[in-house]
Amino acid sequence: MHFKKYALCLVFACTGAALYSQDQHFTQFYASPTTLNPALTGAYTGKYRLSFIYRDQWRNVLDNPYATFSAATDFRFRIKSYRSVSRDAVGAGVLFYSDRVPGVDFSTNQIYLSGAYHKALNKNDDHFLSLGAQFGILQRNVNYGSLSFNDQFDGTGSYTDPTNEVLPENNFSFADYNVGLAYAYAPERKAGIFIGAAMYHISEPQLSFFYNDEEPELGGNNKLHRKYTAYVSGIVPLGNSVQFSPRALVYAQGPHFAANAGANFRFLVSDISGTALHLGAWVRPVKNEQDKIFMDAIVGMFGLEFNRFLIGVSYDANLTDLNLLKQGQGALEISVAYLGEYDDDLVLCPQF
Repeated sequence: MHFKKYALCLVFACTGAALYSQDQHFTQFYASPTTLNPALTGAYTGKYRLSFIYRDQWRNVLDNPYATFSAATDFRFRIKSYRSVSRDAVGAGVLFYSDRVPGVDFSTNQIYLSGAYHKALNKNDDHFLSLGAQFGILQRNVNYGSLSFNDQFDGTGSYTDPTNEVLPENNFSFADYNVGLAYAYAPERKAGIFIGAAMYHISEPQLSFFYNDEEPELGGNNKLHRKYTAYVSGIVPLGNSVQFSPRALVYAQGPHFAANAGANFRFLVSDISGTALHLGAWVRPVKNEQDKIFMDAIVGMFGLEFNRFLIGVSYDANLTDLNLLKQGQGALEISVAYLGEYDDDLVLCPQF
């Protein structure tokens, strides 16, 4: 029985003492736009979008890697006025994602309703200012049946005796609120720019399984810190079949800070079938709770477009893998999206 591993996971899951909560993140952040910024709900020139993204970490270290999954759908609706069709639009969608920690069967499940208003700034449908918001419910759950404690040791090599540990309820839920603002200017076949910022977990809810509203001092300070994100990216045509997309994303949450900086290239293979290839690479510096800044990972990405389907694969190669004790702690990420009734010539949200 891997008691030390289970005990460590239980500390993270149940107490959170002296630890600061930090959200999961996706390397292909534009492949999951409504987790990047609520204002990107409906930010595309089509009618609907379906997106799925899966990420796992430490695949070569753990029998069951740490896994994160997200699924989302959002819709775009033109606003109709009495005399004509307005160029403004609204977006609405649903977002679900889940984290799962191996060994102790500890999970966090979240579901959000997203809405955004897209204000047209010109008559060409390529210049918008967007404001979005999300309301969600988060649930945390741990399976105590997968844990073993010292007092369960029967003296013969197994942990079958009953435990005297006092454990709280194994699941709880709370409400969460996010807001975001985005700007997009992407004229057809010309250079475009995308800027956005968002704030998550506005109410900073408590995360401890031991927290009690009637006796808050018993649960300690285990709040989910507000997260602030900001990004900027561009699309620069390099001829008729190549696009260059530099990009940068920063996010801060409590004592933690991370940034992603790099670029993607899009190579058009067939204009008739809508086939294109994407290649990208970037780096991720981070700052931890000890105020130490270091280069966390180098990322490579490959993407394929075909008949409005988008498929992306990326891998985070942790630079700490140079340490033999930490090899195999990279992260694999796979994304799939479908864009319904989409205009390929206009882009209001970058891909991958």
